Amino acid sequence: MRTVRASFTRSSPAFGPYNCAIENYRAPIAHRLSVSAPLIFQPAPDAVYGFPNARRLASVDSPYQHIEVWDTPQLGRLFTLDGRPMTSTGDEFIYHECMVHPAALAHPAPRAALILGGGDGGAARQMIRHPGISRIVVAELDAEVVRLTREHLPEVHGGAFDDPRVELVIGDAARYVESTDETFDLVVFDLTPPDSPAASLYTTAFYTQLRRVMSRDAALSLHLGSPYFHASRIAGLLNDLRETFAVVQTMAAFVPLYGSMWTMATASDTLTPATLSADDVAARLAARGIEGLRWYDAQAHVALFTAPHALRDKLSQVLRD
Repeated sequence: MRTVRASFTRSSPAFGPYNCAIENYRAPIAHRLSVSAPLIFQPAPDAVYGFPNARRLASVDSPYQHIEVWDTPQLGRLFTLDGRPMTSTGDEFIYHECMVHPAALAHPAPRAALILGGGDGGAARQMIRHPGISRIVVAELDAEVVRLTREHLPEVHGGAFDDPRVELVIGDAARYVESTDETFDLVVFDLTPPDSPAASLYTTAFYTQLRRVMSRDAALSLHLGSPYFHASRIAGLLNDLRETFAVVQTMAAFVPLYGSMWTMATASDTLTPATLSADDVAARLAARGIEGLRWYDAQAHVALFTAPHALRDKLSQVLRD
C-alpha cells in the first residue's frame, strides 16, 4: 500500500482540522464491545427501520466522527458513522458495483480513477477489476474508518489497499482536489450524505473545481439518496449537477442497508452510460475479463437506468417543485 505522507494542517468548515501525516497518527481509544442492542436508523423524521438482535463490536470516537461496528443476523457486519449506516458485508456489492461499473464501462479506456471517501475499500475493490486502470487514488478523511473496516470488514475491501495501483491519501478530499496536478477518467463520491461534514463537496462550486482534474471524457458517480426519504435533497443535487455537467443520468436499486430504493447518478460532458445496451455491456465486461460480480451484469445495467413507474413519478414531482 502506498500512502501520501505530506505533513500539512488546515482548518476547513466542512471537515475541521486534519493532519495528513499518517505515520504520526495516533488511533483514538476504541471501546471494544460485544453488546446486544437494537440497531435503529431514522432516515427521515417520519421513517424508522432497523435490525433486531444486532451486536456492537467496536465503538470509536475519531477526531471527526463517531464510528461503530456491528454484527447483524441480516446483513453481517456493518459500520455506522455518527449513527448512520455506511457499509455492510451483506449488501455492499450492490452500490459499490453500481457506483463503479456503469461509468467505467461507458468510458472506452479509463486509465486513472479518483475515489473521494471510500475508506472501506469497496469502491477501490471494484475499480481494480478494470485492467486498463493503472492508478486509483482513494482520498479518505478518517484513518480510523480505514483501520476499523480493514479489521472488521475484510470482505468489503478484499485487499484492495494492498494493490500497487491503489494510493490511499488520508486527509481532506477537497484539499486533495485543490492541490493535485493529476487528471482522472473516473471519479466516485463514496462519501457521507450531503447533510454531513461532506456537505461542501455536494455543491456547484466543488463540481466546477472537480472538473479541473477530470479528463475530457471523464464521468462522476455519486449517491443521491432515497426518493422516499430524501426527495427534496435529490432534486437539489440533480439540479446542481445539471448546472455543471452536460449529461446527468440517474440509477436506482434497492439497498437493504439503507432501507429503501436508492438513487445514484452519473455526470459527464460526453459519456452516456444509460445508452449502453445489454449486448454492449456484456461485450465490454468480456473484453475486460470482468467476472464474478454479485449484482451488476448486462441485464441489471439496463434495469438500473430504467426506474420503476412509481419512482419516475416521484422524481418528476420533486423536480417540478
